[in-house]
Amino acid sequence: MNALRLQGLLFSVLAMVCALASLFLDTAGNTFLIPLAILIVLLGVPHGALDTVFAQRLHDVRGVAGWCAFTLAYLALMALVALLWKVAPALFMTGFLVVSALHFSGDPVIGTPILSRLLYGGAILVLPALLHEQEMRRLFAFLIVPDAASTLVQWLHAMSWPWLAGTLIAAAISAKKDWLTGLELLATALLALLASPLVAFVIFFCAMHSPRHILRTWRYAGSAPVAQLIKASALPLLGTLVIFTVAAFSLRDVSIESAVMQLVFIGLAALTVPHMVLVEQVRFSGWEK
Repeated sequence: MNALRLQGLLFSVLAMVCALASLFLDTAGNTFLIPLAILIVLLGVPHGALDTVFAQRLHDVRGVAGWCAFTLAYLALMALVALLWKVAPALFMTGFLVVSALHFSGDPVIGTPILSRLLYGGAILVLPALLHEQEMRRLFAFLIVPDAASTLVQWLHAMSWPWLAGTLIAAAISAKKDWLTGLELLATALLALLASPLVAFVIFFCAMHSPRHILRTWRYAGSAPVAQLIKASALPLLGTLVIFTVAAFSLRDVSIESAVMQLVFIGLAALTVPHMVLVEQVRFSGWEK
């Protein structure tokens, strides 16, 4: 079993265990907000720091001038996303959900049908609204005004039943071709359905999306030594921590719950757009399996 398949199996087992445990444990509310946010920053965000690998290989970015230009372009896209949140938060939130679903749809192995990919990519965002509608309203209200949060969650709730049915059917069909892909779809659906929304997202993001991306980047880099990848990601990680620190200082007058949610999810949205600009080029030209 290669590294990608082992990672998929480990995620699936973890996701189903957490989903079942959620039937007996209450993980909603603010108790786990800060620890979960820390996990996202420590285990989820670092995969984006490897964008330097794609920049160098796709666009031959080299030298001080080249890396300065790349950094400025990356920061400019991040700033535009943050500005969108400021001027049109409801549009920002809708766009973030759509863009995230499209980005997550790249996780399954090559050969997975596009509809199955889209159902998988959106499952972690849509399915929590089926059983955790109130909790999603509460979380979204940290990012956008409550009325807009309520409307958006209502739409997600309306989509959740057909989305669940479609995802389960896609899992069954995928399992006939590759049992592990079917298991990944099923595990993601159960996690999103049963676990509290924030716990489900953190497990998915930190145990599926981020490590899968890191493994694929390692393959894309020709199975380069791990030390080389760490070196390539060191400065971007440092820069990200500086940006997060400055953003945290700017939110010092906001409640701790709102500050954490805004810092993490607006930060994720801002990082996702330039990240996708690079990564999707490789994805559509053909990832390694």
